[in-house]
Amino acid sequence: MGLNKKSVDDIQAAGKRVLCRCDFNVPLKEGKITDENRLVAALPTIKKLIADGAKVILCSHLGKPKGEPKPELSLAPVAKRLSELLGQEVKFAADPEVVGANAKAAVEAMKDGEVILLENTRYRAEETKNGEAFSKELASLCDIFVNDAFGTAHRAHCSNVGVAKLVDTAAVGYLMQKEIDFLGNAVENPVRPFVAILGGAKVADKLNVIDNLLEKCDTLIIGGGMAYTFLKAQGNEIGTSLVDESKIDYCKEMIAKAEKLGKKLLLPVDAVTIKEFPNPIDAEVETAVYASDEMPADRQGCDIGPKTQEIFADAVKSAKTVVWNGPMGVFENPTLAAGTIAVAKALADTDATTIIGGGDSAAAVNQLGFGDKMSHISTGGGASLEFLEGKELPGVAAANDK
Repeated sequence: MGLNKKSVDDIQAAGKRVLCRCDFNVPLKEGKITDENRLVAALPTIKKLIADGAKVILCSHLGKPKGEPKPELSLAPVAKRLSELLGQEVKFAADPEVVGANAKAAVEAMKDGEVILLENTRYRAEETKNGEAFSKELASLCDIFVNDAFGTAHRAHCSNVGVAKLVDTAAVGYLMQKEIDFLGNAVENPVRPFVAILGGAKVADKLNVIDNLLEKCDTLIIGGGMAYTFLKAQGNEIGTSLVDESKIDYCKEMIAKAEKLGKKLLLPVDAVTIKEFPNPIDAEVETAVYASDEMPADRQGCDIGPKTQEIFADAVKSAKTVVWNGPMGVFENPTLAAGTIAVAKALADTDATTIIGGGDSAAAVNQLGFGDKMSHISTGGGASLEFLEGKELPGVAAANDK
């Protein structure tokens, strides 16, 4: 994977029109932004371009308008909040077709160091199909393209891949650079011992990740709902726990592969079990701990047990690089969050480089208050998974090499 990409530090942006693709896909409630992490994460790149004297044109998608203007998914509230965060006006170009009369006039009138924001790129049906006409319209606004949206890097859309091919200079922003440095280097060139921890509900979501990480890591730890298919593959009774019957042979292959490659594959040795799944998800539950080979037929495993917590935490202690994707149990329920908390705590206490691959593990680490103790928390769930699979991400590949 070519990770040596031009970044915002390698471009001459002064006096140039720079189109910067950000990830402003923030949650909105009645027109108010309820979580502005993504806006804050984009500020370093935007501030750098302003300081360099660029004419900064920001763009992003928001939600799934499915190719038509939906007022409730307008980026207008983002422009307003960005103006406050930057301490200078971010002009909003309110064009239902994104690159319309408003946007063109606003860009035409820009002075160096000014900022405008285009409307939601997914108002255009071509965006998600990488249609050439819309890519050309975006490219017509700028001299340089900067992609700082890792959350969509695994998709080839107009605003991150199509436009990059039509400009002379395409670079990555600071946020993308950080993701490439941490995730890319962890997988391709880790400081060893390298421990990978996978959780979450389904084996099917992580097939290629398991396969790829077994080749790269020294120890692979498997928890969460997906562990029970592995336990069943070893011949254990798993009661009413989650299982993917069609993946049992795959799990057997992976257990054999680990052995053949001399890698440690750690599975839960005990489980916290319940009678029936909590409804609502945070309802009180009666739990009982059973060894993995002594699970009753009428109970379901919903978290790793105390012995497993110790084994997993121990494996992290001697590591130099740790990548974690997916919770160890039903962490949304306080009673069934102990395993996820134990792993988060082990990562918080180690000196190793700790990388959290987006999605639920990022949410869990932040909710549990361990966010600031991690080296890197990825901003992209799907994108970080594909990175861990060893796939080339179109949004990264589209940037110019140094």
